[in-house]
Formats: sequence, C-alpha cells, structure tokens
Amino acid sequence: MILLQVNQLEKNFGADLILSNIKLELQTRDRIALVGRNGAGKSTLLKIIAGQMSYDSGDIIKPKGVTIGYLAQNTGLESDLTIWDEMLAVFAHLQKQEKELRRLEGQMSDPAAMKNHDEYERILREYDNLQVQFKEQGGYQYEADIRSVLHGLNFQSFSYDTKISTLSGGQKTRLALGKLLLTKPDMLILDEPTNHLDIDTLSWLEQYLQGYDGAILIVSHDRYFLDKVVSQVYEISRHQIRKYPGNYSAYLDQKAANFEREMKQYEKQQEEVSKLQDFIQRNLARASTTKRAQSRRKQLERMELMDRPLGDEKSASFGFHIERQTGNEVLNADSLAIGYKGEEVSRNISFRITRGESIALVGPNGIGKSTLLKTIIHKLPPITGNFLPGSNVLIGYYDQQQAELSSNKRVLNELWDEYPLKTEKEIRTVLGNFLFSGDDVLKIVSTLSGGEKARLALAKLMLQNANFLILDEPTNHLDLDSKEILENALIDYPGTILFVSHDRYFINRITTKVLELSKDGATEYLGDYDYFVEKKQEQEELRALDLAEKASSTRPATQEKNNYQLDKEAKKIERQRQRRLEEIEKQIETLEAQIEEYAELLCDPEIYQNHEKVMEITQKSDKAKVDLDELVEEWTDLADE
Repeated sequence: MILLQVNQLEKNFGADLILSNIKLELQTRDRIALVGRNGAGKSTLLKIIAGQMSYDSGDIIKPKGVTIGYLAQNTGLESDLTIWDEMLAVFAHLQKQEKELRRLEGQMSDPAAMKNHDEYERILREYDNLQVQFKEQGGYQYEADIRSVLHGLNFQSFSYDTKISTLSGGQKTRLALGKLLLTKPDMLILDEPTNHLDIDTLSWLEQYLQGYDGAILIVSHDRYFLDKVVSQVYEISRHQIRKYPGNYSAYLDQKAANFEREMKQYEKQQEEVSKLQDFIQRNLARASTTKRAQSRRKQLERMELMDRPLGDEKSASFGFHIERQTGNEVLNADSLAIGYKGEEVSRNISFRITRGESIALVGPNGIGKSTLLKTIIHKLPPITGNFLPGSNVLIGYYDQQQAELSSNKRVLNELWDEYPLKTEKEIRTVLGNFLFSGDDVLKIVSTLSGGEKARLALAKLMLQNANFLILDEPTNHLDLDSKEILENALIDYPGTILFVSHDRYFINRITTKVLELSKDGATEYLGDYDYFVEKKQEQEELRALDLAEKASSTRPATQEKNNYQLDKEAKKIERQRQRRLEEIEKQIETLEAQIEEYAELLCDPEIYQNHEKVMEITQKSDKAKVDLDELVEEWTDLADE
C-alpha cells in the first residue's frame, strides 16, 4: 500500500532555491534513508512531509487515515510528568477501554442485571466486543511494551517516577524517541535519531526498526546504522533527488558506477560530436561533398546532447602530519581511578598504548570515556593511580562539544591568532581545504553551525602537527562525505590515535584495537568493532552456559555443555574460515592490480630501455605471480571445505 507520494515538490527560502522537482514514494514497510550534504535540504524535506513546513509548488498525496510520527533533530521531551506517566499517556485510549471493561464487569456481577436476561445478554455482548478490541489494540501488553522500550533506550537504571524536567537534554531526546516508537504510526520520520545514543542502544534501535510494521524515512549520518536498517536511499544533491535501491554501502557503489558509466557515455558522444563538426567544417564548402556535410549537420542538430556528469560536490580536503615521531611507548596508565570532584566513575584502569596504534575507547554513556580523555590531557586530575606519557609525545585534542570554539573572533582570526607566523594566504588556504571560502572566513565563530565548528576545530588540530591525537566524538556534526575524508586522513596519519566514537562504521575503518571501559577497569580487544562484538557475544554465551551449569549439575546438563562447546567451536572455525576467505580475496585483488601495473610499466619506452629497471620490475612481477598462485590455491581449498 502506498502511504505517501511526493510529486514535483519545490521549496525556496526567499530567493534561494532549496528543493526542486522532488519525487519520492513510501509504501508499507519501506525503509528509506535520505542522504546529502549538510544544508542540502534533507531536514527541510522531512518537515514538509510531516506537515511542519510549507512548500511552494508540487503535490504531497497521503491516503486518509495514514498516521505520521515525526522526530525532529535534537528534539527533547518537555514535560512535568514522570517518565512512566508520560509514556503511559500514549495509551490513554487503552486505559479508557480498561476502565470501561471494569465498569461492565461490575454490571455483570450486579444481581439486578442478572435477573434481567435481555439486559444481561446486552452487557455480555458489549463486554465481549470491547474485550476483543482491547486485546487487538495491545491492551494486555502495553505496559510490557513501555518497559521494553525504556530498557532498550537505556533507562533501566532510572526510577520510572523520575520527573522528566530533571533529565539532561540527551535523556529527553531519547525519551522523545521512545514515546514516538510507542505510538507506532504508519510512517516514522526520524531526523538524526542516533544522536545521544550509545552503541548498545543503537544496536537495540536497529533491531527494533528492522521489525517495525510501518514505513520508515530516516536522515542519519551513522553509516553502520543505515546499512543495517534501510533498503532504499534517496540522495539530495544540487536541489535534486535521485533514488538508489539497497543500503548505504550499495548506494555508494551504484553512485560511483553510475558516474563512471555516464562519463564514458558523455565522452563517447563528445568524440562523435567532434568528428561530425570536423567533417562539416572541412566538407561544407566543397561542391562534391557539401550534401554529405549538410546531412551530418542535420544529424548533429537532431542529436540530444548530454550534459557533462556532475561529480561530487566540493569536499573538505586535509591530512594530519607530525613534526617528530614518538618513542615506542606513547602512554602507560596504571590503576587509574577517574571522576569529577572526587566522585569516582571508573577505577582500576590500566592499559598501554604503543606508537602507531589506533585505539577506540568504548563503553556505555556515563561510564567515563570523555572523563578519561580529559584526565590524560590534564583537564581533570586522576582520583588515584597514575599515567605516564612516552618520550617526544605531543598531544592534539579534539573536544566533542567544541567548547573552546565560542569566541567572538572571525573564523580567519581564530586560526591566524594561534599561528601568527603564517601568511593570510596560507591561513585562507587551510580554511579553504575545510570548506571555508570567500566571506565564510569572516563569520563570527560563535555563530557557526555544529558542522562548521567541527570543521574549524579539525583545521586547528591539523595545524598542531601533533603525534598523538586524542579525539572525543570527532564525527559528530560532520556530513557523510566529511566523515569519509576524516577517516582517510586518520588512516594515513603516521602518529598514534586514541578516540571515543559511537560511529561503528568509523571505528571499523580506523581501529587496530578496542579498549572497553567499565566501572571496574578496561579490557583490550585486538581488532576492529565487529571483532569486538563477536568476542563479547562469545563471552556472553559462555557466561550463560556457566550459569546454566551451576543451576544444574546433572549429566544431561554436562552433555548439553559438551554439545554446545562443539557447536560453538565449529561456528568459531567457520567464522575464521569466512574471515580468511575475505582477506585472501582482498589480497588477490591487490596482487592482480600490481601485476597489471608491472605489465604496463614494462611497456613504457623509458623503462624497457633501462635493463636494470626491467629486471627489477620483472622480479617483482614474478614474485607477485607466485604469491597470487599460492593465494588462489589456498582460497580454493578453503572454499571447498
């Protein structure tokens, strides 16, 4: 069933065109992501669809009775009620039905009503009908639904009698999301729902949305989340919209393939046009060939010329460099206890960071991740324990709140005042790489948007040339393209990185080790985020098995554990096999590209005349071919298992 159609919609803000010829359709159980640069008009389109904003032309068609639930970006729940009473308000209609059922039950037990057969039958019929309706609408489970959602959104440690007015902004935002989920509208419109959610809560939300009965339209910068949830992507770029089937990763692949195909078609047509124009120019004046030239000219006039495909819009462009390298040991923490004003949030933290590592610090909200980073950079004192930086360590720190970027300076002066020896041209060039061009550099820092402040903070960080980067939520406020640029810069960074992030896609790309923080210490996992999740699941399974064994010491339980262990070991071996297959495929792809590159080099006249160079390249090519044969053989053996 079609729930919503948007046809040829246009929106302007004054003289500025925001959206043009927008077409979009939502059907039942559609999972759609809306992507595009910051400022492209994504939130504007969501507000228009939700009826929160007007539009200039076009049509929005919605069948009568279709309900829409809309959660704006960073919208907190403002209420004087308790957490439980506010969630309970969603089910006021069921509470009313429940009271009516109790009233009818009272009438049925009334001796006077029981004597009047017809009246008693009427009450019974009314009670039966209302009870069926109450059950179908979830009357017997709505309290369980409330507890489930509150638990999933990490409110299990709160008293449900807590007043909402006493909660933080992030907690109010999570409650607003929870209340919207409980209403179960036909169409959920979510603008950045993953803000203020820790990784466990994100995982719960993904599973919840995957099983949601209605349609979902999402704007999010969390690529891991989008890959898990959506099955269609609409991209807004240069005021237009384009549809791509599949999740976010599929959209990236299709977008790149489309651009390459369209560019080839355009270049082929341009070559044909050039040949026609050349023929016309050379033959139009000659009597013997003028008719053919005129025919070519008509052919050229009839040709529908393609526009040159538009590549990606301008992206930030930067890299991180270091002035000097650190020693092998960058930081050593021993039995640290951290917190604020003597109040401990985590203790017994010990870990070691060595040169070149990229370490993700993970854990639930409130466990002290940002506190640990601030302790390391001496913004907070440790409560007990100590930490020792290695030799030549120069720390560059990125604050998730950009708390230090609240000055009334212009953007240009914010950077120039810290690096006065650089010329204005050099400072403007750096700012230009972070998309501050023209009059943008004259904006007042305190008036910048979240995304602009994030880019300015990264510009300042880049100029420090620090060899140890400590980053607190560096991808917050960045659009998807800027996140990818940041990832690539950090992957190429020759120093050491310790960072906090809820962006699992980001963690997977740059992490060499995961450090999980808890109240009683820190645990290391050698690998990326997916490996960390896999190991955690294994630990949970073993813990559950141990509890089951302690509950029963009978032989069947022991046999069950043995069977479980065998099954678990088989699954582990299979995961390792699949991981190795993926590694081999990537290595094969790299070697094939190298062999092709060597073959091209050997055809280069400058190289094949240099016998020493030819011998060197030939040896490298032969070595790559031997390695390739070994990998292909290993892949074949693994694939046949």
